[in-house]
Amino acid sequence: MKTLLIDDDPTLRSMLRQAFELEDLPIEVADDPLEALAGITPEFEGVVVTDVRMPGIDGLELFARVHKIDPDIPVIVMTGHADVPMVVDALKRGVFDFIPKPFAADHLINSVRKAADRRSLVLENRALRAAAARAEEGEILIGETPAMIRLRETMRQVSLADLDVLIEGETGTGKELVALLLHRWGPRRTRPFVAVNCAALPPGYAEAELFGYAPGAHPHHRSGQVGSIEASSGGTLFLDEVGSMPLAIQGALLRVIEEREVAVIGGERPRPVNLHIVAATNTDLDEAVQDGRFRKDLFYRLNAVQLRVPPLRDRPADISLLFSYFVEDAVSSSGRPYPAIGRDIHAHLLSHRWPGNVRELRSYARRIALGLHPEETGTDTADLATQVAEYEAGLIRDALARCGGDIPSTLSRLGLARNTLYDKLKRYGIRPADYRR
Repeated sequence: MKTLLIDDDPTLRSMLRQAFELEDLPIEVADDPLEALAGITPEFEGVVVTDVRMPGIDGLELFARVHKIDPDIPVIVMTGHADVPMVVDALKRGVFDFIPKPFAADHLINSVRKAADRRSLVLENRALRAAAARAEEGEILIGETPAMIRLRETMRQVSLADLDVLIEGETGTGKELVALLLHRWGPRRTRPFVAVNCAALPPGYAEAELFGYAPGAHPHHRSGQVGSIEASSGGTLFLDEVGSMPLAIQGALLRVIEEREVAVIGGERPRPVNLHIVAATNTDLDEAVQDGRFRKDLFYRLNAVQLRVPPLRDRPADISLLFSYFVEDAVSSSGRPYPAIGRDIHAHLLSHRWPGNVRELRSYARRIALGLHPEETGTDTADLATQVAEYEAGLIRDALARCGGDIPSTLSRLGLARNTLYDKLKRYGIRPADYRR
């Protein structure tokens, strides 16, 4: 969160800039209220501090215009004693605070910190409401960190191109959801979405499941069966955990992809298919190719476009947003009252590493929504020093993500000195560049 200071007095501007910089608070100064106003949007991440008496427009007119842009942008007014009755009236209309002159810089800084906290909460709540709205529209890939925004933007472009896609990501990150959204957003949305878990295909039955069999070709099913590949024709075939597919089946699948026809077991001739494949893996397929566990030619055919779904630990700023969404979803479906979210739960959200990613977080949120005490949902076994370090590292990652990797804003949010923050970044192996938008 930054402070936009607007005042035509150069001496006051210089004094306040120094005071804010000593507190490691990001500040931008301006002497022209109209020019400053041009840079304020509803997405403004900060607080406006303005004098009352200025050339062009006065501070109260500036407040009125900011209020029209977004009534939730905090505006703090600095004023002489003669202006007090006028500003008291403005307080009733929404001015966050007014600071009578002369004042100590600490007084203004404390007011700015409170206003910044409120603005941060407003923006977080808006992000949550936006996520809930997208969920109602079928878009439920929640996340406002740069990595997730880029992922959604790339998915939109890829879905329209109707290309085969390989999705990489750890277990529980939401790879199937990405595949489903690619299907829903693309030109095949009205056709079938057929999902196959390659890791769960029964031994000896994988070929029949994928390719199907003609009537009489199976001793227990005389009527025959359409395979998953043919069933997906015109739509999307999702091959989950494709790295687990047996080598023999990989070769047969490659032929289907290259020839766009499927040879049904016991069938007289191949059947044409309109194929679109989205594959997913939680293993390194490059390594599997090197080890001979996955065909190189099939890897290149599936890998027309590659998408990576980041693990939850790499986007800590999304954890609270996801948790709130899952709790609200569980509450609305169960009819239970919204649970009290105490500091112990918040600390767990920030300090836990979430090895099960979004799937684990969803389960945790549902248990909280059902009224289970946090200790009953599973605890970490690390010693106190380790837990404290993980909690501290989580707070730093969260602040960096919320501030887009901007160091001055992160210093302001955490209340740390610059050298202290750099020491902690080095200790925990955290790179601010990974969080820059």
